[in-house]
Formats: sequence, C-alpha cells, structure tokens
Amino acid sequence: MNTCTVNDNTQSSKQDIYARITGQIVAALETGVRPWVRPWNAEHAAGRITRPLRHNGQPYTGINILSLWASATAQGFAAPIWMTYRQATELGANVRKGEKGSPVVYANSITRNETDADSGAEVERDIHFLKGYTVFNVEQIEGLPAQYTAPASPRLDVPARIARAESFFAATGATISYGGNRAFYRPSTDSIVLPSFETFRDAESFYATVSHECIHWTSSESRLARDFGSRRFGSEGYAIEELVAELGSAFLCADLDLTLEPREDHAAYIAT
Repeated sequence: MNTCTVNDNTQSSKQDIYARITGQIVAALETGVRPWVRPWNAEHAAGRITRPLRHNGQPYTGINILSLWASATAQGFAAPIWMTYRQATELGANVRKGEKGSPVVYANSITRNETDADSGAEVERDIHFLKGYTVFNVEQIEGLPAQYTAPASPRLDVPARIARAESFFAATGATISYGGNRAFYRPSTDSIVLPSFETFRDAESFYATVSHECIHWTSSESRLARDFGSRRFGSEGYAIEELVAELGSAFLCADLDLTLEPREDHAAYIAT
C-alpha cells in the first residue's frame, strides 16, 4: 500500500472525526454550557465525579472526555460508563430502540517494512491512524449486569478529598506563593502566585484554581515546553493556553473528586 495514500486517508479521516466532535462541543458552548464544568450532576456507583469510563472501567482520554461529557450533559446522563453496541450484546444486554450513540475516537499506529525510494533498503515506518466509532451510555441500555447501574456508595467527606488534593499538588513540586487578589503562573520565576486560602469561598474553589495554575505550570520548557506564541492578554496564543488550562483543570478535578465551578473571582492568567 502506498504510504502517501495511507497518510492522506488517515489525515482526512482524522479531520472528519475531529470536526464532528468539535462541532458537538461548539454546539454546547453556543447554548451557554461548558461541558467540562460539572458534567457530573448525580450519583452513580462508579463515582460522583469521574472521567467517562469504558465498559471495563478504564477511563477515556483526550478529546473523548469532552465528547462524552458533552453527550452526558446534553442528554442528562448521570452514569459515566459507555460501551459499544457489540459490548452490550456480549453482556446479554441490548441498546433500546431509537437510542442515539455518541462519537469517540481510537488512535494508534502500526509499524510496516517498506522499501526506501532512494536507497532501496528496507526501512520500518510508523503509520498512524485514527478510527471513529459509536458508544452508548449505560442508561441507554437494558438488561445490563447490576454493577453497571448500581447506586453510588457514600462519597469521601470533604476533609478526605481536600487531603488527597493537598498531597497531589505537594507532590508536583510546584513553587507556590500567596498574596494579592489574582491567581497566575509566572514563567520568569517558574512559580505560581495565588490569593490566600482564606479569600476563596470554599476549599474546593481554592484547589480548582490551584489545578488551573498547575496546568499552566506544565507549559515550562523544562516540562512540556508548550508554546502557542504570544502570551499577551487577548492574543490567540493566550486564548489557546487558557483553554488548555481550563480543560486540564477539569480533567484533574474529576480525578481528584473536586467540584469544578466557573471562577468569577481570582481570574487566572499567565504573567510575564
């Protein structure tokens, strides 16, 4: 198979899949709904706050998180578990007639031996591909085993959740100082500046802000070396970095069982 053809087809497929999911997210935003802010509005055995889960309990990653959070918000699903039609039938269950599935993507690569056009030698090439498929929430499926629809067990109390968050952020090694009325990451000193703990309306709001600034902190050249260009307020680079921090914070708060609320105070930014 011609490598160029494979890459062209893969790129086209990737654009189609991402365009569909991006359209779904944009549609939610246009209605005033941010799908990454509190997409967990009810109790379920898998946990009150969680990333979307596959049928085997493994969490989804990347754009699939946003796609399934958006679907859950739009359709009012409390359960975070999703599966394909085939996986449901293998469990002896069936998707209810008329239910509409939600798009997810699977990315991987294969290694293939090919003949180099210049040297004639056999070389290994990695061919990346992206596949789109459809999943259904367990609330769209009848006859599933009890563990997929069981009610939630009691949630960790607030002190336990805050202790877990404190331990996590301490383990990052990020330098954090306190003072003023703004929260930001300062690249010049590689440090995070936050208002004092007492100025936040509650502990979860404080740690949600810490999570946002810690995502900015990962942009350092010594970490992920993430650079979208100008960091000037209002620039495209600034906006993209803020979106990365917003989404990263949502994923992190979900894993730490923290309630991510829209921040009205202490707006985050990157200071020079």
